[in-house]
Amino acid sequence: MKTPALFAACVAFALTGCAAPRPAPQAPFPPQATEVVAKPTPALTCKTGNPMRQTTLYFGLSRHNAAPVSAAQWQTFVDKTVTPRFKDGLSVFDAKGQWLRSEGVVIKENSKALVLIHEDSAEAQKKIGEIRALYKQQFQQDSVMQVDNPACVDF
Repeated sequence: MKTPALFAACVAFALTGCAAPRPAPQAPFPPQATEVVAKPTPALTCKTGNPMRQTTLYFGLSRHNAAPVSAAQWQTFVDKTVTPRFKDGLSVFDAKGQWLRSEGVVIKENSKALVLIHEDSAEAQKKIGEIRALYKQQFQQDSVMQVDNPACVDF
């Protein structure tokens, strides 16, 4: 070789990528929401209707060591837990959910999606938190996913 520096550069280039690959990060079990600091968003301007909040909650119906949540159990939960907190109305949809266990296994299960339209208030969020906590406790669930979006609502 003409220069030691050129030789060292060639060796360094050749060794690039020889490091052992890092293992892929594993999904936590149960899946955990990460806390995200929300950026301030401009106030929603509606051409039609009024600004409100749409919250969708996803409830898994499978249970680890018990029979799945039945249609009757689900309806009783809605009637006794959800409706008293959101008397103005709600919608429920059947859903098919799936998520990745930490072992790398995809779990698929029947689910329910509950859609609530409400004022964007601390009181509404408190009620939603109660619904999620009561479902997890009553049906031995690890989580109930919550998705919130601004919405323009007109009746």
